[in-house]
Amino acid sequence: MSKEIMTVSQVAEYLQLSEMTTYKLVQEGKIPGFKIGRHWRVKREDLDEFIEQLKNGERI
Repeated sequence: MSKEIMTVSQVAEYLQLSEMTTYKLVQEGKIPGFKIGRHWRVKREDLDEFIEQLKNGERI
């Protein structure tokens, strides 16, 4: 999965979370994302940075 911009369902699959949990985390700003119209999108680069922060002990 090397897409630059990911949908919530792609992020959920990548993180092995439910879509509802992922949607909630994006909506709350815990996973960095942005809206295009009514749809949330996440930059792969931002997601990788978020994962690194979690690996370094930060909590969401």
